[in-house]
Amino acid sequence: MLHVIRLLGATALGIAALSPLSAAAPVAATPAAPADHLAPPPVRDEDRADHLTVTVRDAGDGRDGTYELYCRPGGGSHPDPDGACAVVDRSTRAGQDAFAPVPEGSMCTFQYGGPATAHITGTWAGHRVDAAYDRRDGCQIGRWDRLVPLLPDLRPTV
Repeated sequence: MLHVIRLLGATALGIAALSPLSAAAPVAATPAAPADHLAPPPVRDEDRADHLTVTVRDAGDGRDGTYELYCRPGGGSHPDPDGACAVVDRSTRAGQDAFAPVPEGSMCTFQYGGPATAHITGTWAGHRVDAAYDRRDGCQIGRWDRLVPLLPDLRPTV
């Protein structure tokens, strides 16, 4: 019988503690959080999935340098982040690598497009990128030109 009384006493105490009519002290209301507390934090460049570093050499006319590119939204030190992100987006196809080298055995025109070189590293569409570019023949010139404005436009003006 003593055991039943203890159980009933514990139950009675538990119910009293939950009851709005209990004698417990009222809990102070917490102030509402400011509206900006609910907004997501700003997107930092280093948190973006698509990030490329583009290094251009021997392109002339102030086009040489190293540029950072972040996409969605476009940002970084690249001179045209929106255009550069758009051209890589268009070049990315299911199952294809936008930065793939010219396939072995390709027939390329024997022409020279100048001494410019570029190196692109980073991450694009969840894949690591490490691609080298030059303009030593028609295939390499075409590969470079497909990525303008990510790479500087070196096509001759007419």
